[in-house]
Amino acid sequence: MLNGGHFLIQSVTPEQIFTPEEFTKEHNAISKAVKDFVTGELVSRGEEIEKINYELSRELMLKAGELGLLSADIPEEFDGMELDKISSALISERFGEGGGSFTLTELNHTGIGTLPVALFGTDEHKKKYLPGLASGELIGAFGLTEPEAGSDALNAKTTAELSEDGKYYVLNGTKAFITNAGFGDLIFTMAKVDGKYFTCFIVEMDSEGISLDEEEDKMGVKGTSTCSVIFKDVNVPVENVIAGVGKGHVIALNALNMGRFKVGAICIGNAKNAFGEAVRYSKQRVQFGVSICEFGLIKEKIADMGILLFAGESMIYRTADLLQKKIYAPENSQDDIGLRTAKSLEEYLVECSIMKIFGTEAQDFVVDEAVQIFGGYGYIHGNPAELAYRNSRPNRIWEGSNEINRIVITSTLTKRADKGAFDLASSFNDVSGKLEKAESVTTDMPDNLDAQAKMLESAKMLTVFVMEKAHVKHGKGLKNEQEVTGTISDMVIAVYSIESSILRTIKMLKGKKPSKADIPVKMCKVLVNSSMEKMAGMAKKCLIACEEGEQLTKDLNIVKKVTSAPAVNTIDLRRDISAYFIRKGRYTI
Repeated sequence: MLNGGHFLIQSVTPEQIFTPEEFTKEHNAISKAVKDFVTGELVSRGEEIEKINYELSRELMLKAGELGLLSADIPEEFDGMELDKISSALISERFGEGGGSFTLTELNHTGIGTLPVALFGTDEHKKKYLPGLASGELIGAFGLTEPEAGSDALNAKTTAELSEDGKYYVLNGTKAFITNAGFGDLIFTMAKVDGKYFTCFIVEMDSEGISLDEEEDKMGVKGTSTCSVIFKDVNVPVENVIAGVGKGHVIALNALNMGRFKVGAICIGNAKNAFGEAVRYSKQRVQFGVSICEFGLIKEKIADMGILLFAGESMIYRTADLLQKKIYAPENSQDDIGLRTAKSLEEYLVECSIMKIFGTEAQDFVVDEAVQIFGGYGYIHGNPAELAYRNSRPNRIWEGSNEINRIVITSTLTKRADKGAFDLASSFNDVSGKLEKAESVTTDMPDNLDAQAKMLESAKMLTVFVMEKAHVKHGKGLKNEQEVTGTISDMVIAVYSIESSILRTIKMLKGKKPSKADIPVKMCKVLVNSSMEKMAGMAKKCLIACEEGEQLTKDLNIVKKVTSAPAVNTIDLRRDISAYFIRKGRYTI
């Protein structure tokens, strides 16, 4: 089992990753249950789901709770399902495939609206609150963001002062953009004790002194409750502190990590749904006497959308499996399930941030192209492309903006390197020699991914090379060079997406039905070809910012050499890929 981020510096085999082709009967049963719920309870209600309706939201949450769809991450002893993380990811992705605004209601509740107490609560907390959160009788929310404190969460102004008798804390402040606040029962609230100790409180929403602003009139996800919560002298029992005074940042980080992972899964589900709508419309829409799916530029769009979905899907279940294995690793066997899960989320902080960035940006690409395929109709209210476009945009903002997550990726890796947990220096020394001796990949065979695997190794080495150069140049000051750290993170994301796609496809080629890998092989070739072009530009950008003179010239020549890809007819490959999806009428492998 690889440690978090170590995919950059270690070789990974196909046997080490989990792929969707390995779903068990239990996984498929869970998938079907969510699909049936989404089709029967959500898609069937159409526009009703896209309007604020507290009664409907509660009704749907109770129905989801009855099916166990809200309790995948809750221990069995507290009425949860305690499913594996692959199942948890499946539930999130399937909700994305047609759940509309309700998807966010469910995501917020099962993620940051439940995990603080599920992971860090006392047994008394868990007994009191988890059964209700599992069933949907209690609705959870998360109070972190404030009018003046978004990404800079530790700058929160909400205060908590201990009462004279020591029995409760008095909370004062305002939390902004709180999902589920309008009809929620609990809000896990971050406040500073004595103005400096960042602490998490379980606050019951019917407490005296809590008031709500009006629902925000949002661009999209209009059926989800979003409003500010105002605390004015709210008394919270001291026993409602989670994990102890001053531990709020630990709770927020871990809850957000799981939220980021789930956002990535939901966004791939959303994108699959939009993709299917666009492909089907392209087959029906006739211009110049033919269906528009016959036009080359539409084929190119369909292929590129499908490639992103394949990469995203491959990454989701690889990451879910990593989380699952860490939770049940022998060294964690003495800890309770909440602490084990928290350790797993902390270990794979980089991978969770990758999933959040890739999933949200893949979705934005897909829904934008869906609008383009629908043409004028895609811009008209009531069409699926228009709704998907509006609903997709906020995903890049919450659960930590994508900019923050990019900073998290590079800063986490460099911090671990400084602590010796991530051997960046030794890896750099190793890859420097290899890169200088490396030869460009010049030959590609159509029926395998040997050339792409070699380019993947070059991409890994180049990323480590650039990261160490930046690390040496700036040291601890690298955190202030956001343009560099963000670009390095994009290189890390590219490596993870390429590797996940290639390893999955190779595993398919070795399976019982290797012919099923025909289209994935072609998708990997296009993905690697386009990614290496981008890797060259990103590496060049960072090196120019970190070096000059002869050393820069030397290193830029290395970049040019190792990112050079063999001549591959990506036009023909994209035509084959699009023909497959057009024939299927949806995303399926």
